[in-house]
Amino acid sequence: MPAITTSWIKGGLKTKLQKRVEKYWTGSAQRYSESIQNELKGFKKDAWINLVGKYAPQRKQMEVLDIGTGPGFFAIILASLGHKVTAIDCTEEMLAHARRNAEREGVAPDFRKMDCQKLDLESNSFDLILCRNLTWILKEPEVAYLEWHRVLKPGGRLLVFDANWHLRLFDAEMQRRYEEDQKTADEMGMENPHKNTDTEESDRISRELPLSREVRPQWDFSALRGSGFSYIFSENNIAEQVWDVAEQILYRSTPMFLVGGEKLGD
Repeated sequence: MPAITTSWIKGGLKTKLQKRVEKYWTGSAQRYSESIQNELKGFKKDAWINLVGKYAPQRKQMEVLDIGTGPGFFAIILASLGHKVTAIDCTEEMLAHARRNAEREGVAPDFRKMDCQKLDLESNSFDLILCRNLTWILKEPEVAYLEWHRVLKPGGRLLVFDANWHLRLFDAEMQRRYEEDQKTADEMGMENPHKNTDTEESDRISRELPLSREVRPQWDFSALRGSGFSYIFSENNIAEQVWDVAEQILYRSTPMFLVGGEKLGD
């Protein structure tokens, strides 16, 4: 289960909560950047390229928007394929790591600090928008989907990769299964990736977020339709495609899903 990420919405949450989250993540950018560097060196790079390629518009060179880029994983792999990538995040610390990671990989996406619910971008600008482990932390996800639909070109697609990370806080059976997974991982000698994080604070913040209570991607189907997407698709479990063995054990009760939509063409 990823803890609270840094892709929070400027102005979308109460200032007090924003400050709590920023404080929570002040010292975490380096750790996440190291994780991204490992992904770029291992099987995950090609795994994600293949999965994105399966659903992205079939265009030789795309205008891509990576929302909540963090240390820049999607921005880097898509720029390496020759696409023109704009990548946004709301924290300078993550963007600084993203720029260094991109330079190390020999690519130059356009990294910008930006509110993902109020994009400073022209309408009908992108062939592909994608994000990973972002939507569950949005205060107003329906607003975000409307905004992302706006900046897509006709025929463009949105790909959302996420999981029901904190539904367990509102579902006793999911909490039981989550605790079983953590116990299994511990018995197998697997290191907990969040052992040095304040998981109690993460849970407290998550209780205040609307999507923590929703069963997804079912919720997203309705939200995407309401945002104007014409064709909606999903895979309820992509864990075996993009997670390593440890992740599949640790997060077995909350597999990552894909949900996406296409903007109606002309």
